[in-house]
Amino acid sequence: MKRREILDETTTPEGAHLELARDGDTYTIRVARVLLMSSATYGSEEKLAQIAAEAVAARPGAQVLVGGLGMGFTLRAALDRFGPTAQITVAELLPAIVRYNQGPLAHLAAAPLSDPRVRLVEGDVRGAIDLGGWDAIILDVDNGPSPLTAASNASLYSDAGVGRIAAALRPGGVVAVWSESPDDAFLRRLIRAGLHAEARTAFARGDVKKGPRHTIFVGRRASPRS
Repeated sequence: MKRREILDETTTPEGAHLELARDGDTYTIRVARVLLMSSATYGSEEKLAQIAAEAVAARPGAQVLVGGLGMGFTLRAALDRFGPTAQITVAELLPAIVRYNQGPLAHLAAAPLSDPRVRLVEGDVRGAIDLGGWDAIILDVDNGPSPLTAASNASLYSDAGVGRIAAALRPGGVVAVWSESPDDAFLRRLIRAGLHAEARTAFARGDVKKGPRHTIFVGRRASPRS
């Protein structure tokens, strides 16, 4: 039996302990000793990108923002779903996560950062949101509306934060938000921002319809009447 191997340890900007480890073929990232992500369960991350793509992928040259790089699975799914003309910006706050995706984790999602359609922003996703003109905003930041990695992420999911997201979408655009668990208050915030919103359930293991489930919030900006 292979022993769990710690590949790297560092701290987040807020001083929390961050650890990258490997247990056999499975990679994990923990923050403050709490599991944040695992390469064994990424089905809901892929579903997140799929839902967004189904809404706007037919638009040629779609402008897509992915907030949160993780292990690269959401970004890879966006690249696969949105097609060859899409321009995809990915914003990641933690330098260590970028470094892992360029190194020991690159093979997990077929090195999505190397795709020429990708523009990497190392910093807070809110700056990218404020640029506006997005056909799709895909947020896989922290644990969702209940942050784990950085308390400052809470403002992203506040009424003001959701309002900024809604304003940054093009007419007919979509925001898809990953969450570790249901959150009725966040769904109401999406609705208050003027979005047509719903919550969906996605299995952590994708097509395996058992085990952990996560929530995906979907908000659509209305299209102008023809």
